[in-house]
Amino acid sequence: MQIYEELVERGLIAQVTDESEIREMINNGKATFYIGFDPTADSLHVGHFMALCLMKRLQMAGNRPIALIGGGTAMIGDPSGRTDMRSMMTRETIQHNCDCFKKQMECFIEFGEGKAMMVNNADWLMDLNYVDVLREVGACFSVNNMLRAECYKQRMEKGLSFLEFNYMIMQSYDFYYLYQKYGCNMQFGGNDQWSNMLGGTELIRRKLGKDAHAMTITLLLTSEGKKMGKTASGAVWLDPNKTSPYEFYQYWRNIEDADVLKCIRMLTFLPLEQIDEMDKWEGAQLNTAKEILAYELTKLVHGEEEAARAQETARGLFSGKGSLENMPATELSADKFEDGKIGVLNLLVACGLCASNGEARRLVQQGGIAVNDEKVAAIDAVFAQSAFEGEGVIIKKGKKVFHRAFVK
Repeated sequence: MQIYEELVERGLIAQVTDESEIREMINNGKATFYIGFDPTADSLHVGHFMALCLMKRLQMAGNRPIALIGGGTAMIGDPSGRTDMRSMMTRETIQHNCDCFKKQMECFIEFGEGKAMMVNNADWLMDLNYVDVLREVGACFSVNNMLRAECYKQRMEKGLSFLEFNYMIMQSYDFYYLYQKYGCNMQFGGNDQWSNMLGGTELIRRKLGKDAHAMTITLLLTSEGKKMGKTASGAVWLDPNKTSPYEFYQYWRNIEDADVLKCIRMLTFLPLEQIDEMDKWEGAQLNTAKEILAYELTKLVHGEEEAARAQETARGLFSGKGSLENMPATELSADKFEDGKIGVLNLLVACGLCASNGEARRLVQQGGIAVNDEKVAAIDAVFAQSAFEGEGVIIKKGKKVFHRAFVK
């Protein structure tokens, strides 16, 4: 099976332009393609996972990836999937985030001469002359068509700033620039980017002629992938300092039964024949599938040693024989205690197990919290600071999330 057919079989392709040409280019390693990443944080998260895995697959098949870091477009902010305007970031913050992204991407794709490239659209967007953009690029876009784009339609009721309105033009210009500068002939992105991507393809063809081979392709679940990157207590980051390998493993180990085989098919590099056999699994076998998924993805991001350690810790905790060494832990500072005590709601928030006191209250009321194997029944339960000395206390959230809290 060739790479394009494999992408389809894995459920990664949603819609394309010029499918026959795209298939031929990808299967023969002729694609120089880009995927964009706006540096809105100092770490990638699991919402980026599908795009990173796709870049790895295509590079392994002989195609050349361009990782486009949106240092310029981040100055505007993508309105896609948003109900409000993104907060503005300083140039220093954006550059720091760009540097962090490259280090994490190196776990997936190989950079270097003749291999993958990383570029920052700040290098060309920040120097553009506004009047030149209006004349040379703006003239190629229909405002009527832009307003019909889903990314803008959903914002019209609450208000769409003129700043954000320009995002489609800037993203389209990225493709136009990369096509001319690096021979980039293909772009990939999620369903929420379809209108922006079509804008880039159309710009190239209008400026350079209809024979210019600029092609667009979207991934099936990148939009859902962005949602996957968020949990009740925050994002699931690829940076081990923000989400430990164990927590990363547990995130995938705890996904819904209905999603596990879909994720294995889309995100792992296991052979399709093996996955087809797993499609028949049900009941307790799905727990095995979740372990396979969690191990494979943790290995991809954090390495085989960390993946094995995370799996061993998870199995041990589940059986009641786990080691404290690899368990996620929070050191509580003195200011978290009042009169030498801390309430259960504040404890859960301080440990990152809940995003707010309201969420913590609901969790306790539903019987979802235990401390040192004793279920916490009251929302006003308090714990003495002395209980957190030494090894501390073990908090259990639901059936599968364990967390240690301690003081020194």
